[in-house]
Amino acid sequence: MSELLRSYLWLTFCVIVWGSNFVFGKILIDYFSPSVITTLRLMMIVLFLLSLRFFINDKQKVTYKKDIILISLLGIVGVFINQWSFFAGLQTADPTTAALVLATTPIVTGFLAAIFLHEKITLRMIFGSIMAIVGIFYVVTNGSLSSVQVDKGLGWIVVTMVTFAFMIIITRYLGQRLEPFTITLYSNIIGLVVSVPFVFLLDHPIRISSNMSGWALLIVTAIVVHGIATLIWNNHIRNVDASKASMLSNLEPFVAMVVGLIVLAKPITGIELFGSLLIVSGVILSTYQTRRFRRTIVSK
Repeated sequence: MSELLRSYLWLTFCVIVWGSNFVFGKILIDYFSPSVITTLRLMMIVLFLLSLRFFINDKQKVTYKKDIILISLLGIVGVFINQWSFFAGLQTADPTTAALVLATTPIVTGFLAAIFLHEKITLRMIFGSIMAIVGIFYVVTNGSLSSVQVDKGLGWIVVTMVTFAFMIIITRYLGQRLEPFTITLYSNIIGLVVSVPFVFLLDHPIRISSNMSGWALLIVTAIVVHGIATLIWNNHIRNVDASKASMLSNLEPFVAMVVGLIVLAKPITGIELFGSLLIVSGVILSTYQTRRFRRTIVSK
């Protein structure tokens, strides 16, 4: 198995984990207020990463001023704001509709990567994106655009999408000099520190669950979704173009639909299956590389 294919498989695993987070996040928001979830999740993942640091040979320090600034921005925007806006949005937004909004991440990432990383946008990527987005509309709307409901929660999901694209670009850039674990650890520490005062500023009222099942779900999702998956993503994003890696986010609505079936017993219709096929086909078309087809639309 080639290193590139291995990286795509691991990145796909991360997307599957993150896709399930739409359903689990919707459940968690019934137990905790958004800022509380964000701070507690970041606290747990920082403790997890600090414990993990003792078992791996990664003692890299951040010394360059530019790297310190970028990691700080990553912690504030790509970690704290990204996490908080996600849960704030899920208070009113439907999980699969939120997944639809986040599926536009490749568009934003592609433009940012072309500008800042001088990466290429090909016809294959554009056609694959269009196919995947059409499939997402089928999955989310059940074949009818009139069923899409717009609410204030979707505004925060848009913020989540933009900050996720920001995270991909900055992580890709920092990955040229820093180890993935270093980036993940320090950005989460900064995100945690910044999040603490916002618990009292943004949550009215502050809600903390006394239910053990709520706490168990919070702990597991914090470590797996925000910790392990992010660490794997940061490790393999270095091996692929940022714009191509972001294409995989189109799978998230499909994952959210399947997890919704398993966890919430929400049935899957024929239109949803057809839309899912379009999503998978679009992602494959966008990410599969050949020597023949390399016409450049936007390049350095």
